[in-house]
Amino acid sequence: MEHEGAIPQLGRQLTPSEARELNPLVLAYVGDAVQMLYLRTRFATSSHAKAGKLHVLVSAQARATAQAAAADALQGAFTDEERDVYLRGRNSHSGTVAKHASVAEYRKASGLEAVFGWLYLTGETDRLRQLLEAAAQVSHSDD
Repeated sequence: MEHEGAIPQLGRQLTPSEARELNPLVLAYVGDAVQMLYLRTRFATSSHAKAGKLHVLVSAQARATAQAAAADALQGAFTDEERDVYLRGRNSHSGTVAKHASVAEYRKASGLEAVFGWLYLTGETDRLRQLLEAAAQVSHSDD
């Protein structure tokens, strides 16, 4: 039985070696979705705000600049494996850049999203929750 607050695995769990085979931007793609679901759920269950206001609150924490600040704050908390995934994600070259972020911020955000994706896909949901909560605290303190 999953303990309360666990993030459910919705697809097939990958082994670390299978996850290493994925392009880091694919990990970031999954991590972005995981973070969005986490934030949407967090705000929806802790606020009486309407959907439009919830969108504004979530977007503020999920934007590249906020993710970059969270990535900077979490560097010391990453395990060696998480740091490796972060660096792979950060150093991957995407064809896009966020509208309101520098290239450096966008890359840091991609690295953090890659860590979230890695943890989700490998079933490390307790650790994922820790980092999502820590990132949300950093982003919230910047408001």
